Amino acid sequence: MKGSLEENTRELLALIGGRENIISLGHCLTRLRLVLQDEQQINIKKLERNELVKGSFSANGQFQIIIGPGLVDKVYNELARQSGNNPMPAPARPSAGKKTNIVQRLIKNLADIFIPVLPAIVASGLLLGLNNILANPGIFFKESLLAHYPAWQGVSGIITLIANTSFMFLPALIGWSAVKKFGGNPVLGIVLGLLLIHPDLMSAQQFSKNPDLVQYWSVFGFELKKVAYQGQVITVLLSAWLLARTERFLARIVPDMVQVIVVAPLTLLVTGFSAFLLIGPLTMLVGDGMTNGILRLFDVAPILAGGLFAFILSPLVITGMHHLFLGVNLQMIGTLGYTTLWPIQVMASLAQGMAALTIFFLVRNKKMQGVAVIAAVSAWLGVTEPAIFGVNLRYRFPFIAAMCGAGIAGSIVACYQVKATSIGISGLPGFLSIFTENWKVYFFAMGTSLLLTGLFTLLLSRTVWFRQQLLSSEES
Repeated sequence: MKGSLEENTRELLALIGGRENIISLGHCLTRLRLVLQDEQQINIKKLERNELVKGSFSANGQFQIIIGPGLVDKVYNELARQSGNNPMPAPARPSAGKKTNIVQRLIKNLADIFIPVLPAIVASGLLLGLNNILANPGIFFKESLLAHYPAWQGVSGIITLIANTSFMFLPALIGWSAVKKFGGNPVLGIVLGLLLIHPDLMSAQQFSKNPDLVQYWSVFGFELKKVAYQGQVITVLLSAWLLARTERFLARIVPDMVQVIVVAPLTLLVTGFSAFLLIGPLTMLVGDGMTNGILRLFDVAPILAGGLFAFILSPLVITGMHHLFLGVNLQMIGTLGYTTLWPIQVMASLAQGMAALTIFFLVRNKKMQGVAVIAAVSAWLGVTEPAIFGVNLRYRFPFIAAMCGAGIAGSIVACYQVKATSIGISGLPGFLSIFTENWKVYFFAMGTSLLLTGLFTLLLSRTVWFRQQLLSSEES
């Protein structure tokens, strides 16, 4: 980087209209997310020549600047310092919400809930993948590594304990993040999540196998099942919303001097009774129905279902709707112990990375070559936004090529019913979360996604329309 972080950020601030143009400032894993007074003040061409910037776009009432994983945190802090802007989540601006419909607001809320817990999920998934290598036979030897080196049994046990913790207590993580997002006390969200998986309750897995053994609370004529809700993402989300609304309502009507001893207990009582009486049973039916529906679709037409899902996933990233599938994957893992969607999603990450890398060889612009390499590596490590927004959508044909390559690879994954034990590991390390008996076909599918995307990108670059687009983009 030629200029310092401070200098490049100062230039970035000027190019988006200065500190007066910023209403609110936030960021996610790869992007700055700004709500601006007037987006017409942005100098897009100069902005995208800034050394920090990998691309930019406007969506859902926000102007988003792609910086890249890791660096975005530093740029965010420096931009907040220089602008004097109190860092706050961009979606908090009421007027920004008016520009979006109810579906877009739902997707934004889900993204804001799941993104803070992603580091824990990714870490757990990576550790589970590492333990797969240690504990599963047929990888290095006929037996497992642990059978050959028994001294590693203790190491494997600790890794398993650490890895399973995030998934075991996932309702607490989601409860904390969701209640915080909905404007309640996040500590009560943790308590809510733990309440839903309390060890005194019958586990969801045991209930699905032996529903007749469940015990009940008798409350004013209602029979409430003593069932836990491990893996029931929808249950936690709706309960968290109710908790936050109840807490805020009680805080308005309860006198200040007794709030500390009234609001929290009543909030937990109302939410707890509602969760076990209505929310839990209803959402368990919805969640199980959704899981069974997906399995049924992949049983009836696996090639079509897998190919279509992988084909449309990258366009869903543009809209933000891909965040919906994070909850679906977690729901499937909690219900079944595996997910069939995540292995297909990895194909899209690989394809977008390969399309960006192919652009490196097709362009002569030095900055774009640098952006393409960084974006490809980022996509192959599971973060596709720099590749999608910074490179592939700029030229269009690489994005189309990646969709096609991913679609064919996704059909292969679905046809052979590849399953993942966890989520969070995408891109090239994605095989670590795959059941080892599926590794051979999965490596073949990964190679298919990479090779076909590269070939499609090259072929499309030779067509007249896309060739002209490539040259005109180079000139600009």
